[in-house]
Amino acid sequence: MNGPEIHVEFAPELRPFLPNGRRLGATPVVTDGVSTLGHVVESLGVPLTEAGALVVNAGEVPTSYVPVAGDRVEVRPVKRPQQVPGAPLRFLLDVHLGTLARRLRLLGVDTAYESTDIGDPALASRSAAEKRVMLSRDRGLLRRRELWAGAFVYSTRPEDQLRDVLDRFRPELQPWTRCTACNGLLKEATKEEVADQLRGGTQRSYDVFAQCRQCGRAYWKGAHHEQLVAIVENALSMRTQES
Repeated sequence: MNGPEIHVEFAPELRPFLPNGRRLGATPVVTDGVSTLGHVVESLGVPLTEAGALVVNAGEVPTSYVPVAGDRVEVRPVKRPQQVPGAPLRFLLDVHLGTLARRLRLLGVDTAYESTDIGDPALASRSAAEKRVMLSRDRGLLRRRELWAGAFVYSTRPEDQLRDVLDRFRPELQPWTRCTACNGLLKEATKEEVADQLRGGTQRSYDVFAQCRQCGRAYWKGAHHEQLVAIVENALSMRTQES
């Protein structure tokens, strides 16, 4: 770029996106005089999904604003809880977030998940077609203009990922209502209805079952149930603390 010089300051929450050596204080940036502020922010490493208000000379501006020489820009973080207008809150997760997808489904959150790498264009198109918030750690994917909405997943630990998504979006929780395998809704089922999925010990020991209306998978309170209960209780406890 070779044009007007502006000064850009990023909020501390956006530090993970800044190149090594870039300080958090106001930093001089030379622009080309025609690019929008949104383009400038992304060129500095921050996806617009993670940028909240853009403030220029103490006044908020849209991403389409074209900065001029001397502008002092403040890039704030997304305000929480984040509102996604125009559609029910639903998510789409890429291939790297399978554990997070299963945990969101466990909590009854409508969560689509691609178990294979179908490519950024296809993911962005699905996000737009189904009006789903794209969750990913892929910054390039989150920069795609056709996305309905998106959010960066900051941690690599599923526990922290879930906590962050619940804090950022505050989705309605309806635990034990969705299939963790396919996202379909569950219904009560008799032992006879799911008998073909039960081994001898399970058939003898359990009498309460649920079944996915979409894929037919059977569920019961098996060996891992206590671990799942802990995930649900932690999420509900977090929600109580927020209210």
